Amino acid sequence: MKGVVLAGGLGTRLYPLTYATNKHLLPVYDKPMIFYPITTLVQAGIKEIMVVTGGPHAGDFIAVLKNGRELGVKHLEYAYQEREGGIAEALSLCEDFADGGNIAVILGDNTTDADISEAVASFTSGAMVFLRPVPDPERFGVPVFDPQDPTRIIAIEEKPAQPKSRYAVTGLYLYDHRVFDIIRNIKPSARGELEITDVNNAYIAMGELRWAELGGFWSDAGTFESLFRANAYWAQKKTKRPCEDFSAYL
Repeated sequence: MKGVVLAGGLGTRLYPLTYATNKHLLPVYDKPMIFYPITTLVQAGIKEIMVVTGGPHAGDFIAVLKNGRELGVKHLEYAYQEREGGIAEALSLCEDFADGGNIAVILGDNTTDADISEAVASFTSGAMVFLRPVPDPERFGVPVFDPQDPTRIIAIEEKPAQPKSRYAVTGLYLYDHRVFDIIRNIKPSARGELEITDVNNAYIAMGELRWAELGGFWSDAGTFESLFRANAYWAQKKTKRPCEDFSAYL
């Protein structure tokens, strides 16, 4: 299985921090943010990775990541998303890289210490999403569970005003090779983007989407609050010292 890290976008929610660089290169404690999702993939045994980026600071990634060897990556490629076309459009740029095989996809602002190696090793076909209960599910894609079978997802709603569960789709996915055909057949959303939620709903319609709850720590880092939460957790974990006044964010 190959890996894809999606690290495009302008990071406007983090202005003025992202005026001078890409959001995914901001520090999370002692490392650039993008080191965390790459490490998640490498620790799961995925050593061939493509980073999809975009915007005016795309070139900064090369100076930071270089050839990826320092992070345990065997082969690192880059792709450039020319416009704000959505997560699914960014993923579509990786079709040649995937070369007909399965792929693990993680958003570049996801920081987690979860071990997904078992899920990666056992994945054969279809799609898998990783879920996590959160206090603010309205910021994410939210799964709707079957009332008759609470282990089955019947739909995923994108940023719903009234979430039907407390779970967030974390931005970590496993897909088979059909994902690229699905992307070709979905339509842009009202905001003009190809949504990854529509991709996941297509797998649901085929009866081929599974899910797992992500263990350990997980947080995105796309808002000031979540960026602070991620910094607090990794500072506490790596220094093994309590971070006073951080408890509300952990």
